[in-house]
Amino acid sequence: MYNFFTFNSTHYIIGIIPFLAGWIGDRLLGDPERWWHPVVTFGKVIAYGERRLNKGDNQFLKGSLMTFGLIIGTYLICLLILTLSGILNEGLRLVLIAIGVFYCLAGKTLATEVRKVFEAVEQSTEAGRKQVSRIVGRDTANLSPQEIKTAALETLSENLSDGVIAPMFWYLLLGLPGMMAYKMVNTLDSMIGYKNERYLKFGACAARIDDVANFIPARLTAFLMLVTTGNWDKRAFVYRYGKAHASPNSGYPEAALAAILDCRFGGTHDYFGQPIEKPYIGTNNRPLTFADMQTAIRVNERTELAMGLIVCLFVILF
Repeated sequence: MYNFFTFNSTHYIIGIIPFLAGWIGDRLLGDPERWWHPVVTFGKVIAYGERRLNKGDNQFLKGSLMTFGLIIGTYLICLLILTLSGILNEGLRLVLIAIGVFYCLAGKTLATEVRKVFEAVEQSTEAGRKQVSRIVGRDTANLSPQEIKTAALETLSENLSDGVIAPMFWYLLLGLPGMMAYKMVNTLDSMIGYKNERYLKFGACAARIDDVANFIPARLTAFLMLVTTGNWDKRAFVYRYGKAHASPNSGYPEAALAAILDCRFGGTHDYFGQPIEKPYIGTNNRPLTFADMQTAIRVNERTELAMGLIVCLFVILF
């Protein structure tokens, strides 16, 4: 009996170690700028495919085939690498999992970039516009200081789901191959999932798959944000504004942060030179401060910690 329990406890610990190693690595290092990153490679492959295929007739079909091919291919390649490495050496397989988890998470980098936006906008509006352009897709040339701060905090909450909670969620369901496949889904959406003339048909499938992949993680993110900050009583606010958002998912973490900070997000923004109207989230259009940014980062950290512990718990139990 003793040997049975000793074996299982060791097995569970080994299962947790690569996830913890990758997660802690992200918290310590973020995304070093000069290091190779798989998402950069994903982006190059997507850009190449888009240039070759996004022309002529049947753009929806060609975009859909490319999207499914890249997502399934990413999953299978990752699975094959882990399988072969496990045959060669189990330790090598665990190291590769840890490295993969490290690259799939973006918690520290996200917080660092948002902090830099708030520091830059205190120097000058133009510096703030330049800095926020690194993390948002909207046009930033005419943003006011308040709009710069709003854009940064909206991105912080939205990417808490996309860059942290969702990857952990898919790791929980499908291991590292699922986590990597999710990053491909997210990269596809961020590059070709726009509803403009160029991508409306070609990127429609990528946008829809991203909506599906983030449906549960976005709502889980908002739930954890409220629970870990003692704001569970604001769930009606999140439900009201989350479902009113133009995106089926982004509104939930944004609404959770707006509820916690008692501020207002949303409004009309320019994308590729065209104004896009987004419903307001909240009603208190107050000036955002440096302290709000610090609070928002603490919210992200608590939410990330809660999700990480959930993943570890499920690895132990199942």
